[in-house]
Amino acid sequence: MLKTLGAQIKEFKKDSVLTPVFMIGEVIMETIIPLLMASIIDNGVTAGNMKHIYLIGILMVGAALLSLTFGIMGGQFGARASAGFARNLRKAMYENIQTFSFSNIDKFSTSGLVTRLTTDVTNIQNAYQMILRMCMRAPATLICAMVMSFVISPRLASVYLVAVIFLACALGLIVSQAMKYFSQAFPKYDALNESVQENVSAIRVVKAYVREDYEVEKFKKASNDIYKIFCKAEGIVLWNNPVMNFAVYTCILAISWMGAHMIVQDSLTTGQLMNMLTYCMNILMSLMMLSMIFVMVTMSMASARRICEVLDEKADLANPEKPVSQVKDGSIKFEHVSFSYREDAADPVLKDISLEIKSGETIGIIGGTGSAKSSLVNLVSRLYDVTKGELLVGGVNVKDYDMEALRNQVAVVLQNNVLFSGTILDNLRWGDREATEEECRHACEMACADEFIQKMPDGYNTYIEQGGTNVSGGQKQRLCIARALLKKPKVLILDDSTSAVDTATDAKIRKAFAEAIPGTTKLIIAQRISSVEHADRIIVMHDGQVDGFDTHEELLKNNTIYREVYDAQMSGSGDFDEKNQA
Repeated sequence: MLKTLGAQIKEFKKDSVLTPVFMIGEVIMETIIPLLMASIIDNGVTAGNMKHIYLIGILMVGAALLSLTFGIMGGQFGARASAGFARNLRKAMYENIQTFSFSNIDKFSTSGLVTRLTTDVTNIQNAYQMILRMCMRAPATLICAMVMSFVISPRLASVYLVAVIFLACALGLIVSQAMKYFSQAFPKYDALNESVQENVSAIRVVKAYVREDYEVEKFKKASNDIYKIFCKAEGIVLWNNPVMNFAVYTCILAISWMGAHMIVQDSLTTGQLMNMLTYCMNILMSLMMLSMIFVMVTMSMASARRICEVLDEKADLANPEKPVSQVKDGSIKFEHVSFSYREDAADPVLKDISLEIKSGETIGIIGGTGSAKSSLVNLVSRLYDVTKGELLVGGVNVKDYDMEALRNQVAVVLQNNVLFSGTILDNLRWGDREATEEECRHACEMACADEFIQKMPDGYNTYIEQGGTNVSGGQKQRLCIARALLKKPKVLILDDSTSAVDTATDAKIRKAFAEAIPGTTKLIIAQRISSVEHADRIIVMHDGQVDGFDTHEELLKNNTIYREVYDAQMSGSGDFDEKNQA
């Protein structure tokens, strides 16, 4: 874990080294100042030597200015090192997330990743800054003050030893008890973020079903869980102050009592007693700082483990040593392909699929919910890897391709259509960042999107809100289809991507495909038979297997499932899922 996190310090190593150096310098100056003060009292005030007072006074001012300068520099370098460390952690996690396959992403919830990138990194940042500054300052102060105390009076310094042992035991017990609660707190942040994310992204559904009170209650519960855990943890940590105050005042009373007797016996000077009291405060405050460091580090350990989980996660999919960078054509061949989302799954999602699709063919895919239609097409662009068998695109196993080259030639319009904040042109150019406005317009004409874009006040420069909330479901689908067409792919996959458009628009889109991209292999998943009946061939999926693969006419003759669904839809008495469940 330390190696994983330490690798992200990178260019801030110099700042990370200079911070403790300046902290130690500050401690040395603060240790010298009490000695100078004792000299003023013993050799200046008591002896009536004004020259000595002025001289030592100037040295004290100099030491104080140096201490201030060292403290400022330590704070500046520490802030830069910790903030830079946090920046590198966020960047490294985000970049690693971008390499994840769908199977990697499935291991983490969206809210969990957001918490790791925000709250957890902030905890690490605060802990790192405290380690660089306080973790060097506190031990250095403790050691210097103890050494000077024993130099002045071993007898009085022994009081510190008793106090240090007492505080070490007490603070250790406090930290160990608080640690249990802090480790439970951060997973609760995931639940809180999840509640906020769901509510904001689905606010229209919440309002439509008048579920605001339910969502408020759910958020309140998640927030209250965090509140309760931190109350318990902080309630334990609060014992630091009374324990520390007890030790401090006990030491002051003991040293004052013993010191007064030693002054009367001429074995200790007044200045030296002042020194001992100052060092007493330094030692005990150092222990207080160390206890707070332990608490902060304890809190950050849970965050560190969660961050390392993301940084150490390796993408399940990787390029081969010598990847193929050209996709010859859009032919697709499944050879005894089986697939499971998890290695330990009892039954595969896809079972022994064997298909051969010619380049340029239009293939319809139809089947009930859960029949593995989307799983089948997700394998084509290698969003997942097959578990058994081989999948070939353009005559080459998909595992032998450079993934970027393969995905540039396999355009996918997924079930969940996503638009990003920006103009319509910005969104379209996800398909081709160099596309001209004319090319974008042509793609939108094929997707039947141009007609509604032209009616918008700013046309193609209309701003799309995050998630495409200011366009309808059908408009969003058509924009996503146009975006995919701009890639000029050899394989185009539409995963139920015209479900929100009317049948007339659906027919126009299919006609445009046939005329404008005849050489592109088109895989069209649909629930309506009318959306795929004009395809060259149709795959009928059932329970992860191919139940039929033929033309519309032949399936009507020979495939019972297809014929029953067709009859149900034509009579208007049901759809694929309803008939399948009957």
